[in-house]
Amino acid sequence: MIISEKQQLIELFERQGEARWRVAATTPDERVAKLKRLRAAILSRQEELYAAVAGDFRKPRTETWLTEIFPSIEEIDVTLRRLRRWMRGARAGGALILPFASTKVRYEPKGRVLIMSPWNYPFQLLIAPLVSAVAAGNCVIAKPSSKTPKTAAFLAELIAEVFPFEEVAVVEGKGSVVGDLLLELPFDHLFFTGSPNVGAKVGEAAARAHSGLTLELGGKSPTILLQGANLNQAARRIAWGKCLNAGQTCVAPDYLFCPREIVGDFAIAMRAAVEELYGHTEETREASPDFPRIVDSIACVRLRLLVSDAMEKGATLEFGGRFDVQHRYAAPTLLTGVKPDMAIMRDEIFGPILPVLAYDTLDEAIEFIRARPKPLALYVFGSDTQSAERILASTTSGSAAINDLVVQIENLNAPFGGVGMSGTGSYHGFYGFKTFSHERTVLRQGPVSAAEWFYPPYARRAQNRLLTALKWVLRLNR
Repeated sequence: MIISEKQQLIELFERQGEARWRVAATTPDERVAKLKRLRAAILSRQEELYAAVAGDFRKPRTETWLTEIFPSIEEIDVTLRRLRRWMRGARAGGALILPFASTKVRYEPKGRVLIMSPWNYPFQLLIAPLVSAVAAGNCVIAKPSSKTPKTAAFLAELIAEVFPFEEVAVVEGKGSVVGDLLLELPFDHLFFTGSPNVGAKVGEAAARAHSGLTLELGGKSPTILLQGANLNQAARRIAWGKCLNAGQTCVAPDYLFCPREIVGDFAIAMRAAVEELYGHTEETREASPDFPRIVDSIACVRLRLLVSDAMEKGATLEFGGRFDVQHRYAAPTLLTGVKPDMAIMRDEIFGPILPVLAYDTLDEAIEFIRARPKPLALYVFGSDTQSAERILASTTSGSAAINDLVVQIENLNAPFGGVGMSGTGSYHGFYGFKTFSHERTVLRQGPVSAAEWFYPPYARRAQNRLLTALKWVLRLNR
């Protein structure tokens, strides 16, 4: 659905407002049926999705399946298996002063929600929160990124095939136009994945409307290599995590802390890992069908400038540094001798470039991380469990992984989200269902209410005895 006028959005929003209570009243079976239709539509149109994502930034077919289709189907399947149980709510424990009452937490739809998704994983990062929002019984307007127009058009067609627009609609158009218009509407919940700068704008819109808010942002996710780590294994995993989607991944390792005395050894291992994954020369890596492209030429120029700035200020180019702006190619690149004041250490890189900072003591790395905005992910490689635990206890991040990276977000039994500048709230599995639900406490009182014993007039003899007994119980529970 291509929107060109504000009035069109208002009319769509109002139509969803009319459907809001009907959708909220849907049964578990009805919601399951919707998600099954979505699942079937995704699988039946896989080939179109492969072509759309490849057309936007030449993403390999296998990588599209692993990072776009599989996680989306997995999100649906987990929800299908557990939705009926989630919708039953949960019984709360009793309270001392309410012995004759029962309390239950009901999960109720928030109403009309807005999902704004990014370009780097243009399909999965719209579908995953959409699954949770539909499972929770909401009406949804979803806005994909205009930087990946082919995937956005595919999403619009797919969703229109599965859902009536008064329940779920995908709105296409530039974020600076359509996105701004959407943020003027009083949604009940805003869910945004993207940059911290735009996230702040979304947060302001949520505050104006007193809406619920989920922000999945990014930041500079650090990796710490410990003394004694398996260099070959660590390098292979780091190379994959850094080059996945050409580095355009919110939980990619953004920079690496390496013990000073093994920086050279790590550089050798990292080169070997990149050669194994993508080819032994710069030419073969550029020609590799397994390496995606940068989303646009502006982003490619930005990456080139970051590398040239670092080298001008004393960093060493171990390999890579090759850029073809016309074809949006940025080579897997390793820089050593990087200093904190270089431009490449200011903002999230979002490309296949890994800066390496040498450290002498673990305290240096910990203090560096703590002095900066809280990252979306943090990674540690090494067999020293005491040092790894010390790092976790001394820092904070949205998620963390020991001896691996990126894959921690694939466990749908755990929440995925940021903290501080890297995000607000979480989702995946039950946590996504909970994000798009209002937890409503419902108390049912019996014929006798213990609270009545404490109504005025106060200081009655029986009341004083009860108060004395309560105080006695509280002292026992200390």
